[in-house]
Amino acid sequence: MRQTVISRTRATLIGMIAIFLWSLLAVLTVSTAPMPPLQLNAICFGLATCIGVVWLFRRNAWAGLQGISWVIYAFGTAGLFGYHLLYFTALRLAPAADAGLIAYLWPLLIVIFSGLLPEERLKAGHVVGALLGLTGAALIILQNSGGFKSEYALGFGFAFLCAMTWSGYSVLSRRLGDVPTSTVVIFCALTSVLSFGGHLLVETPVWALSAIGWGSVVALGLGPVGIAFFAWDVGVKYGDIQILGVASYAAPLLSTLFLVVVGIAALTPGLLVAAILITAGAVIAARSSHLI
Repeated sequence: MRQTVISRTRATLIGMIAIFLWSLLAVLTVSTAPMPPLQLNAICFGLATCIGVVWLFRRNAWAGLQGISWVIYAFGTAGLFGYHLLYFTALRLAPAADAGLIAYLWPLLIVIFSGLLPEERLKAGHVVGALLGLTGAALIILQNSGGFKSEYALGFGFAFLCAMTWSGYSVLSRRLGDVPTSTVVIFCALTSVLSFGGHLLVETPVWALSAIGWGSVVALGLGPVGIAFFAWDVGVKYGDIQILGVASYAAPLLSTLFLVVVGIAALTPGLLVAAILITAGAVIAARSSHLI
């Protein structure tokens, strides 16, 4: 297989592309309504698989798929499948900006969970950061009409499970060793197949979307659910992972900003304070881990 030499700076910049694309996830997901989550998952990851296959042919990277344990494929598929199913479901059941911010607790939770690893230590800054982040999440849940709205409870729950899923997947990835970027193609393909099977069993398909809706579906499959995973893999393996870790804390603010810009969400004082608390909590936790 042809080896490619990439500079640390270039790899870091490639990784930042993923962070930017993920910040578009909420605004694009909202635009795909009312397509059900599993159907959306199947189509988006099908498009991501097509991108991956093209990449494999162009880079002659098929050899990297040989000798990979089924455990790696199962783990990667569970992470991608679980995170996006929970995310898409959360944004169908609760206000996009609110659910999106709760889902973006994952950068903070990554720092917290990494502090529990055998070679790490949980510090006071981790606890303070966690409390700030959870305060921000609580503020989101309680801000609607001055109190908790029961109809959003399930959506908020899915959003929190979403954050737990991605942070757990990211931290556990450290303990599985390095695997080639080419495996991401298999993760995407299996996620698409699983989603399609689940869709046929429990959902009613929705094909009557507007042009904007279908454009958003394609954009999701090409960007946040496609290119982003390959860019992130390159970034964390060959770039400056500390810089990427810090940059990811901007995702909740960027995601909220995009929703406000397109008119899907209003920049209420409560939403702004919640975004600041969640981001500040992640930064404080990161400082305790000497990431910044």
